[in-house]
Amino acid sequence: MSRAARLLELLQVLRRHRQPVAGAALAQQLGISLRTLYRDIASLQAQGAAIEGEAGLGYVLKPGFVLPPLMFTAEELEALVLGSRWVIKRGKDARLAEAAGRALDKISAVLPAEARHQLESHALLVGPAKEVAESPWLARLRAAIRDEQILQLTYLDLKGQLSQRRIWPFALGYFDQVELVVAWCEQRQAVRNFRVDHIQGLLDTGQRYPRPRQALLKEWKAQEKIAAARN
Repeated sequence: MSRAARLLELLQVLRRHRQPVAGAALAQQLGISLRTLYRDIASLQAQGAAIEGEAGLGYVLKPGFVLPPLMFTAEELEALVLGSRWVIKRGKDARLAEAAGRALDKISAVLPAEARHQLESHALLVGPAKEVAESPWLARLRAAIRDEQILQLTYLDLKGQLSQRRIWPFALGYFDQVELVVAWCEQRQAVRNFRVDHIQGLLDTGQRYPRPRQALLKEWKAQEKIAAARN
């Protein structure tokens, strides 16, 4: 591994941790000596990387630090372009599609010339899909999830019955045919899945739900894992 690649990998490892990581643990993950690790951290700090900590206490990358323009591998570029093109062509969320296009433009603008050429001449294409109507709810659901906001839904269940639900949305699942919002339902006092195309009305309450989104998501994933193990 070249030194440049090693420095990039060190940044990527630090980005995966929110708490300080011991230098010895970092060195072991990278397969380098502790002395080399200290030199690499000093080099990154000198180049502007917001790494805090010191020997014996551990190191952490400050939240919000944006990596400088770095080389992507060919497969990383393929993944970025293919994923963005899928959102642009196959999604029902016009605002998200526009954001995907802008993201590709920004990535292209900071890439070295050779990598930019690879991105712009990309040959992985997204096939046509049947015509689907744009959803009026997806952008608002994404905003509510980001802001941890309680929503009031008018919902049509699979039996054709309308109900009013106050929910704490914390995840949105995209499938070939439908999108599902995963939320804590105050009426049921449990996590429920709601089909986005069955939402008949949506009101923003302006109220923040009392538990962190990440905590709800973590608990739900743990429950899903247990249920899968039982089956």
